[in-house]
Formats: sequence, structure tokens, C-alpha cells
Amino acid sequence: MILERNRRSQLALLTIAMLAAIAGQTDAQKAAKLTAVSTCASKEKCHTCIQTEGCAWCMQPDFKGQSRCYQNTSSLCPEEFAYSPITLEEILVNNKLTNQYKAELAAGGSGIGVGIGAGISGGSSMSSSGFSSSSGYEEYSAGEIVQIQPQSMRLALRVNEKHNIKISYSQAEGYPVDLYYLMDLSKSMEDDKAKLSTLGDKLSETMKRITNNFHLGFGSFVDKVLMPYVSTIPKNLVEPCPNCTATYGFHHQMVLDKNITQFTNEVKNATVSGNLDAPEGGFDAIMQAIACRSQIGWREQARRLLVFSTDAGFHYAGDGKLGGVIAPNDGECHLGPTGLYTHSELQDYPSISQINQKVKDNAINIIFAVTASQLSVYEKLVEHIQGSSAAKLDNDSSNVVELVKEEYRKISSSVEMKDNATGDVKITYFSSCLSNGPELQTSKCDNLKEGQQVSFTAQIQLLKCPEDPRDWTQTIHISPVGINEVMQIQLTMLCSCPCEKPGSIGYQVHANSCSSHGTSMCGICNCDDSYFGNKCECSATDLTSKFANDTSCRADSTSTTDCSGRGNCVCGACECHKRPNPIEIISGKHCECDNFSCERNRNQLCSGPDHGTCECGRCKCKPGWTGANCGCQESNDTCMPPGGGEVCSGHGSCECGVCKCTVNDQGRFSGRHCEKCPTCSGRCQELKDCVQCQMYKTGELKNGDDCARNCTLFVPVGVEKVEIDETKDEQMCTFFDEDDCKFMFKYSEQGELHVYAQENKECPPKVFMLGIVMGVIVAIVLVGLAILLLWKLLTTIHDRREFARFEKERMNAKWDTGENPIYKQATSTFKNPMYAGK
Repeated sequence: MILERNRRSQLALLTIAMLAAIAGQTDAQKAAKLTAVSTCASKEKCHTCIQTEGCAWCMQPDFKGQSRCYQNTSSLCPEEFAYSPITLEEILVNNKLTNQYKAELAAGGSGIGVGIGAGISGGSSMSSSGFSSSSGYEEYSAGEIVQIQPQSMRLALRVNEKHNIKISYSQAEGYPVDLYYLMDLSKSMEDDKAKLSTLGDKLSETMKRITNNFHLGFGSFVDKVLMPYVSTIPKNLVEPCPNCTATYGFHHQMVLDKNITQFTNEVKNATVSGNLDAPEGGFDAIMQAIACRSQIGWREQARRLLVFSTDAGFHYAGDGKLGGVIAPNDGECHLGPTGLYTHSELQDYPSISQINQKVKDNAINIIFAVTASQLSVYEKLVEHIQGSSAAKLDNDSSNVVELVKEEYRKISSSVEMKDNATGDVKITYFSSCLSNGPELQTSKCDNLKEGQQVSFTAQIQLLKCPEDPRDWTQTIHISPVGINEVMQIQLTMLCSCPCEKPGSIGYQVHANSCSSHGTSMCGICNCDDSYFGNKCECSATDLTSKFANDTSCRADSTSTTDCSGRGNCVCGACECHKRPNPIEIISGKHCECDNFSCERNRNQLCSGPDHGTCECGRCKCKPGWTGANCGCQESNDTCMPPGGGEVCSGHGSCECGVCKCTVNDQGRFSGRHCEKCPTCSGRCQELKDCVQCQMYKTGELKNGDDCARNCTLFVPVGVEKVEIDETKDEQMCTFFDEDDCKFMFKYSEQGELHVYAQENKECPPKVFMLGIVMGVIVAIVLVGLAILLLWKLLTTIHDRREFARFEKERMNAKWDTGENPIYKQATSTFKNPMYAGK
């Protein structure tokens, strides 16, 4: 157990020094400073301290400060005991670019590359990190092509620190090119094969204009020999279509070579085959063409192109289950002696991500040359495969030479940086490309020509230290996409302190400073399992010790929590927890006090340092202030009216220097000194009758001499509109008389009583109720008559229409209207024809 004893006096000094240091800064700067200080102070071990940005560790044995981890801009620790590692860079291999080397040779230069050790930053306590500076030169090899500079370096980096590395790239003239033509030889591609066999020489001539070092290879594919991909009827397995060879998965037919005649013959002699479904097994072929590096003949230093030609879609991972193949694709080479893919029926198609990973690992550019019907599908595919492109192929592949030339131009004229950094390391690229402007965030530059040099700035940042210390040393490769050249960075993450390792200065087992019961490392004690305390002075197994129980760390016998739950009981004494903010302190014998949980006013503790301080959870107010948060003034001076008088004008009480106005029968008082009462009637009721009788001859005093006898104190002055002037302390009065007419007047009592009344009352317009009632009655009657007339009109029209229809039907009748054609008599009459009537 590693613990640090609270030292309140030192913390107070630290706080004062810190506040003085940040005086005069902006609020944002102060907040950032306080955050940095509190973040460092919360770290209790050296390795956690240096893994925090801007923090340093003090290894001084008798350190008296609050925390050994402090902001490295402070001077709280002697320099010889301070440990704050800095970033170191050491270039190991820095051969010049091929074009630059050739230019120097042409100019008569020595052609010697930059030696080891360039670009090392200043030293520090990291001098023991294991980096050794060396010098010397490496002679450039005439047979080696260099397109990226530098080639190798060492880098030691702290967490959250950003370090910039300059990278130069130049496409070498005549850089070797390997082109492997992978063709779909299903029956539908028969005319394409015939055309390609005649274009071998033209393809070679075209590529030789770009580079003299050009190799060409050839392979073909169809699909897995399983249902439902192909017909498994025995005769169809031998000849799936007229003049077709047996179906196969992938066949490597020509190793990458300069022999163009062999390429032409291989294509001409290749026989087409057939299958049932539309998609083909092209992914199997791509995986084998990449994974079988030696069989295909890929060279180490060459731009590798894989031209994939088809007029159909593709099967991918999971489709193999249709044919009963469930084993996933292992991404390994499985070519037989004759170049046939041996595991076509044993493992599934590869996934898109597997293809992408293989492409990145082997620096291969895939050109998907597909017909127009499939172009949209493959354009979406190239978004998921690094360095790939898709182009439209004519139905007979007649444009394949121009297609390869154009796609190669696009690929070679751009450079894009990639890396294999893990999630703990972030690399961001910046470049101005070919412009002279400022660098922008980008990892790709376009429109490059042979011999042009472009620079990138790789900003490397260690986001966090991996949990496994074995991962604190990593090798990162930065390389251009599609180029098999890398810049190797041997990254050392500064995640631990040397003083925490055996054999280093500051590391001592069973140290006297740790009571011989622990290991002293970096100035603090790491106690053995049976001991604890700042100096390992307490034994966990000694039952006779007075510190064997924790009752002394509890406030009373009823408490079950040590140190009020805000500290640790160490050897019978409470060691209070430290707050992230060093200004906040937990104190007291049982950690029952603090200086940060007092009441706040306007988000300030105890209303701010001018009003009071927080002591043991309560505000201690300074003279002149009172209240739970020291926000109230003790004097009532601010509650006195400016012209003198009672506190709050006698209509309220003074609380915390502010008047709290009261409510009485007259109304509610308001104002800073409770001097206003908008709802109070004042003398309005008293003056009402006299204003009525004198101005309008109405009211209770309108009869006889009542008005003259009772209204002798004032005579109201008539005005068109009554408006009050608050500066003269005028009061507004509004009433309604017996005729529902509103009249208004105002009065003021500055020495004498002055009354101003509105000349004309505001009366509502007279309403002729009898006319309204009669009008309503007449309207109801007229509406009723109108409805009756309308009903009568409609029924008359309906009756006439019915009668006319009846007359029409009667005129069209065919029978005698005097006899009912339906009626038949009950008796029948028969007449004997032979009877003569005698």
C-alpha cells in the first residue's frame, strides 16, 4: 500500500503560490491552470504521473510538498530529483531519394546519403532510455531504388504529446512495374480472350514507354465446382458448354516475366469454361494471386498492378454455404503444381475486408476492368479496397491497353500515405503537396510527375499507454499506398519510470525509509503484504498493537464508518482523502471538516472571499456580513429612504440589506424602500364625492347645498386627460358612478391639496333594448314565413311533377281503362257451336 500523509500547511503554501502565479491571467487560462494542477496532484505513482500530460515526478526522499506529482512548469522540486521525460527522435537510416542521388551524381556530387543520428532533439533525464547517438555515413547502392526518406528512425514519446516527422517522397524514373492480368474465362468472355491475345505486344510496348523494367503475367478464374455454381452432372463436369474446358476455381498460367510472346500464347491457348449462376469466383482468384507471391513472381521493389477483368459480379464470404462450404477462407496460398487452386471446394470465398488487408500488406493496386453493366457495383467495391480503381471495359476488351495505361497514370501520379499504427497511436498527415502554401491535413497528393518531390508531415500522438507493458515498444511502418517501401519507426512509449525498476537509482528493497518492511521506489514506499502506512510502519498481523482496531478513527462508539467515510484509517489515525482540486481540503481528527461544502451565493462559496470563509462546513462571516452564506449586510443603511424616515418607509422589514415589503388592508407596497402602493386607495375614496358634485353634478352631494357645505378644501381643475407625474408624487383615482360612467382624477399633497379631474366622463353608449327585442321578434317571424313559403313552393313543384308523370303513363296504357286486366271472374261461360238457338 502506497499512501502520502496530508500536510495542510504545505498545501496552504502551495495554494497561495499557485494563486499568485495565475494572477492577471484570463478566466480560461486560470481554469486551465487549475485543472492541470489538480490533475497532476491526484496521481500517486510515478508511472501514472508521467502518463499525464504536463506532469513531472519528484523523487526527493524527504519531499515536503503536498504531492510528488506536479505541473512540470513549477519549481517545487530540486532539478536533480525531478523526472519528466521528453520526446526523443533518432534517425537511423536516411538514404537520399533516387532522383536526388542521380541529380547529385550528374552535378558531380559525392552521392553519399545522410548518416545515422540526424534530427535528435535535446537531452533530458531520458539519457538513460537506451538511445545511443552514433555517426557515420552509408554509401548509396546504385542498384537500390529509394522513393521515401528517411527509411528508419527511433522515437521515444510521452502520452498525449504530439511529435512531427518530415517525410519526403519522389517517384523514381523507370520504377519497375509488375502487371498480373487476371481474367474471367467464363463462356461470356470468349471474345474478350481472343481480343486480349492480340493486344499483348501493344500492352507491353505501352508500358515500356513508362518503364523499361516491365513484367507481365496471366491467370484466369471461373467458379467453385459445386452446385449451385456449376452443373454437377458428370458430362457437364467434363464439358459444361460447347467447346469448353472443365470448370475450375483459379488457374495461374504465366509467371510475371518480360516474355510478351509467352503472354500472347498463354492467353490464346487458354480455354473458356462455364458455370450456372451470374456471379463468378473472382475473389478466390484475387486472394491466391496476392497470397502466392513467389508462385506469381511479384518482385520486392516494383509497383504491383493486378488487372481484374470480368463482365459479371462476384461471390464473397458467406456465399460458400450455398454449396456446403463452411470453412472460412484462411488467406493462404493453395496452388498446386499445375497452378490450379486446390482449396476451391474446401473453404469459403474471402471477404472484402480480407481482400483489403491482403492488398495493404502486399502493396498491390487492383484495377477492376469491368463492363458497363457491372461498373456501378465495382465502383462501390473500390471504396472498401485501398489503392483500387474501377474502369469501363469494352464488350470485347479492345480498350484494355488504353484502360491500363490511363489507370496506371492515375495511380502513379498520386501518392497516399498509410501506416499500421494501433489504436493507441494516432498519426495525422499534413502536406502542401506541390503548392507553396501552408500545410493542410491530408494524406494524399495528386498530379505528381516522375522526379517531383513532395513532403508530408506525420504528426504522431500517443493517446494512451497499452495495458500490457510488452506493447510499450512497437514498430510502425509508414509507406505510400501501392509502393513496397516503408519508413520504419521504432516507437518507445514513455509509460514507466526508471526508478520503479530494480537496479535503478531510487529503487531500494527493504529500505530504512520504509521501516525495512517495504521497497522504496521513486521516493515513496511500496509496503510488503503484511505492512501498511506511509513508511510501512503498521503491521496488519500484530493483534497486540494499539493500531489493531479502528475505533480511534471513528467519531463515537455508534459510528461504523472510519474517518467519516472521507479518509483512510492508517495506524489508528485518519488520513483524509485528497481532492482533485488542491484548494479543497478535508480536515479534522475524523475527517469531519472541509472547506468546500458551505452554502454558496451566486455560485460563490460563502458569497466570496470578501464576505466570509468556509470552515468545517460552515461559513465564518467577516465583519459587516451575516447570514448562513455571509450574503447579508448587518447594517440597515440600504433600507432607509433617501429623504429620511422609517426603515422601509414603515411598510416592510429590512432583511440582508433589502426591504421586504408588507401587505395590509390598503394594498401591497412595493419599491426599493416600500414607498409605492399601486393598489392602495389612499384619499381617493375621501375625495370622490366632492369631485362628483363639483365636476359632474352627480353623486351623493348633488342635492341642494350639500356640495358647497361639505366641499370647501379644494376645487378640482378640469383637464382633458388625466396623467400622473411620479416626480410630484401624484396619485391616480378611478371610479364608476351610478350610470356606469367612468371618471378619473388625480391629487397631490405637496404643501396643499391639488385635484385635477377629467372634464368628461367616459359613459357606455345607450342601448335601445325595446328595439332590439322587437327586431328579434320580427326577424323570427319573417324567417318562419320564409321557411313556410319555401316548403309550399317545393311541395307544389313536386306534386305537379308527379301528376305529369302519371298522365304520361296513363296515355301509354294498352288496355281498356274500363276493365281491370288483372281481375278474372270466378265463373266460366261455354257456348256450344252446334246449338242453333232453337
